[in-house]
Amino acid sequence: MFDLFRTKNTNYKDDLLSGLTVALALVPEAIAFAFAAGVDPLVGLWAAVFMGFITSTCGGRPGMISGATGAIAVVAGKAVQHGDALGGGLGLQYLFAVIMIAGTIQILFGVLKLGRFIRLVPHPVMIGFVNGLAIVILMAQFPSFKDLNTSEWLSGQPLAIMVGLVALTMVTIQFFPKITKAVPSSLVAIGSVGVIAFLFFKDSATVSDILAQSPSNPEGKLSGSFPLAHLPTGIAWATEWPFLLKTAFIVSMVGIIESLMTLQLIDEITETRGQGNRECVAQGGANFLSGLFGGMGGCAMIGQSLINIKSGGRGRLSGIAAAAALATFIMVAGPVIEVIPIAALVGVMFMVVIGTFEWSSLNTFGKVPFSEIIVIVAVTIITVIMHDLATAVFVGIILSALIFAWESSKHVFVTIETETENERIYSLQGLLYFGSVREFTDKFQARSDVKNIVIDFGHARVCDMSGLEAINSLVERYRNADKNLRLRHLSPDCRHMLEKAGNRVNVEVLPDDPYYTVANLRSRAK
Repeated sequence: MFDLFRTKNTNYKDDLLSGLTVALALVPEAIAFAFAAGVDPLVGLWAAVFMGFITSTCGGRPGMISGATGAIAVVAGKAVQHGDALGGGLGLQYLFAVIMIAGTIQILFGVLKLGRFIRLVPHPVMIGFVNGLAIVILMAQFPSFKDLNTSEWLSGQPLAIMVGLVALTMVTIQFFPKITKAVPSSLVAIGSVGVIAFLFFKDSATVSDILAQSPSNPEGKLSGSFPLAHLPTGIAWATEWPFLLKTAFIVSMVGIIESLMTLQLIDEITETRGQGNRECVAQGGANFLSGLFGGMGGCAMIGQSLINIKSGGRGRLSGIAAAAALATFIMVAGPVIEVIPIAALVGVMFMVVIGTFEWSSLNTFGKVPFSEIIVIVAVTIITVIMHDLATAVFVGIILSALIFAWESSKHVFVTIETETENERIYSLQGLLYFGSVREFTDKFQARSDVKNIVIDFGHARVCDMSGLEAINSLVERYRNADKNLRLRHLSPDCRHMLEKAGNRVNVEVLPDDPYYTVANLRSRAK
């Protein structure tokens, strides 16, 4: 039913080993995002388990990894702060309520098949999104080069050890596949660097050191039992629902946008096609259950998804294996994970950054329209500065739409097909819509024109009501100038709307009239 055991373009060994690699990389990120939201690390870790397992099982993109993310943590953290401000330790209850409501919204989004709107994202926006995300991932690794106790930058021997272990990890990932591809190079790098650090560099920072930053876990132990389901309690729903609904809506939209953008990127890499609406439903179900079982929610993770894909994980089993391995780490194998050096995980993420950044975009300067470059740079900068991928994508789409409207408004051409002393036939080419109506009307001078005028719309399209209103105004101008204006090759929909406007327009009905719907942009030849 869920295609768990499809072997097309994948195999069990690659999926299992890749899933183990992803699980190791998930640990420090889930902990970091839990800190960002102001909750216990286990809340982030269990969120990664539930998000990863459910979306891998039921989602629309095999091979894509979901878990606790920074964007969700920042927004969801506001719910924690709001609840804590009310007293009574309600921060977590507000968080779980917001995540469950957000999950419900995402399910509705998928059921209503609104995931198709991801197709409206232009390619320059996609490039800016990817480049910005690569920079954000890169910047997120910098704190690992600080002393965890003093928050000061490492120097001297500790810095040399950190840099050396990171470099060794990257070199192993890059060149180990030349020896064999039987085992993911990222997993080999983490294992080998972990052994070296354990034997020779015991003072290097480990996962245990990160865990110890939590006030509730000063010993830095990774251990916990499987959480039990419970509904949020202590919330005054009658007065708090506006805040909860608003915050949940933002969480749901951020999660959907990041997930669908990641899905689209993985589609391009694997040359396959995922199912956006199905992914929305799966993300919603995962968030709902994550909140129900005490997780902080999340969405698709582009970094871990790329690790999975590049480690050979293509099927659903890879994500399921990652979630199962992470749950095992929490409940059983914590002592092993605690000694993994942070340097090894930083090296893995650095390689993700190198693979994520669209380096070819640096060669586009001077080769593509300047407006496209503006969109790429704008989305990249907003992503880096605000760390808000959803806002960056929204701004990029709006900017692209405005640029398109501005450019297409200039491409309305009027030529004279035939001309006699008493009649002149104009041919109109281009799109007639809100952005081009001024250009259209300026090309006709009713008072100085000849007695009989014909405007042929055979090579034009009337796109919206603004275009129809411009035609109405032009008809009125020619009538006031005591001129005869006829319109030719308008679609039946245009004719019908002009008649409903109450303006008697002389429209010629011809056998080769086009057929299209106004304000729908779907042009179908009859």
